[in-house]
Amino acid sequence: MNRIEHIIAGQKTKGSSGKTQAVYNPATGEQTGEVVMGGEAEINLAVEAAKAAFSTWSITSPARRARMMIALHGVMNARRDEIAQTISAEHGKTHDDGLGEVTRALEVVEFAAGIPSHLQGDFSRDVGPGIDTCAERQPLGVVAGITPFNFPSMVPLWMIPMAIACGNTFVLKPSERDPSSANLILDLLREAGIPDGVVNVVHGGKPTVDAVLDHKDIQAVSFVGSTPIAEYVYTRGCAAGKRVQALGGAKNHMIIMPDADLDLAADALMGAGFGSAGERCMAISVAVPVGEETADRLVEKLTPRVAALKIGPSSDEMAEMGPVITAEARDRINKCIDAGEREGAKVLVDGRNLKLQGYENGFWVGGTLLDGVTKDMSVYQNEIFGPVLSVLRAKEYHEAVDLINAHEYGNGTAIFTRDGDAARDFTNRIQVGMVGVNVPIPVPVAYHSFGGWKRSIFGAHGIYGPEAVHFYTRLKTVTTRWPTGIRSGAQFTFPSMG
Repeated sequence: MNRIEHIIAGQKTKGSSGKTQAVYNPATGEQTGEVVMGGEAEINLAVEAAKAAFSTWSITSPARRARMMIALHGVMNARRDEIAQTISAEHGKTHDDGLGEVTRALEVVEFAAGIPSHLQGDFSRDVGPGIDTCAERQPLGVVAGITPFNFPSMVPLWMIPMAIACGNTFVLKPSERDPSSANLILDLLREAGIPDGVVNVVHGGKPTVDAVLDHKDIQAVSFVGSTPIAEYVYTRGCAAGKRVQALGGAKNHMIIMPDADLDLAADALMGAGFGSAGERCMAISVAVPVGEETADRLVEKLTPRVAALKIGPSSDEMAEMGPVITAEARDRINKCIDAGEREGAKVLVDGRNLKLQGYENGFWVGGTLLDGVTKDMSVYQNEIFGPVLSVLRAKEYHEAVDLINAHEYGNGTAIFTRDGDAARDFTNRIQVGMVGVNVPIPVPVAYHSFGGWKRSIFGAHGIYGPEAVHFYTRLKTVTTRWPTGIRSGAQFTFPSMG
């Protein structure tokens, strides 16, 4: 049985807790391994290793760090199938979906390879008599990442390349549900020439998270997960004096206008709602057709598509959707559907109690389509994080916009329309951080930054892109004057360069 251990200063270690947790293949329900569970002792060791590496890594030239990012890109590209297979084995997503995750991670590595340009400072000559000023960005020190199960490779690689390219060293606490991807990332980093100790992995649960948040030598923490945990991480981390970015949950809506191409919209909803079994913080979980005629036509197109979803294990090349991550997740999603039905939603396609021949013990939920959902229903108010698409009908455009703006989450949204005026108004008025126009999952490319609004994020900075450079560095401004023989005596007023 596979045993997943911590990696600290380049060495695998089982740590001192003696605790382990089972790791499963979601498609079969079988245990495939166990992950050692760490805590304060292991975090202390990882931070010491990162501190030791920081003394050298932080003064490594940005150009050399950039070349290592280029090397990492090459290593990842050569091993992309292996990375995708590792993702699928413990998460359950299809192989093609795993490859898509690798591609988005590669884009961040590409951006990190431009770090010499991203770290360029500013210089002003003669701001005063013989006085020059420069501004530069310097690394923070040891930083940490706490990452979710749904993108076990991509989200760590949204953080690590930017953090270490900026000159920091890193401690990663990945999800204990699919931990092998994190250890594979360490292998890739080593193959790319990044020194041991620059990145360390400590597995574990809440005690490990708390040890990260409380450690005095960890300067910053990046987190992706649910909103309640994001708020906890932000509050506790800030109380400990850390810089924290904590990305939380979502309830992403797509408005479908009467003039939209409904076949295009229906296909977009299928991929955005059911890809990765809906276990995405950018999944579209609410379709908002404007007008009854639009809603009827959309539901007519969606129903057979959802019913025909090809569901299977990652080894099935025809599968469009795999299982959910755990039996607990499956049961929770089924209870959400139960609640929606009790509250009056119409279950047009029912994914509960799905069984696949040969995979009867897997964690399966079929694609589910609910119509007649209203904003007071729990199935609308809560993030389900599963393959459930709700149709909430709006009488007119402004009602749809107000609905989205009133929701506590503000991660992603989209509008499908042929009307440029409606699209422009939507992008201006909507109170959501990432917006798509005829694009169902508006995840920004790596040279922009990812981040929602409202209770979808805690902290001032988005993840990756230019925002990451600011998050993982701090500004230092240096003002200099060299003696010229000119003496003007002591100055007791506030200095002015005029």
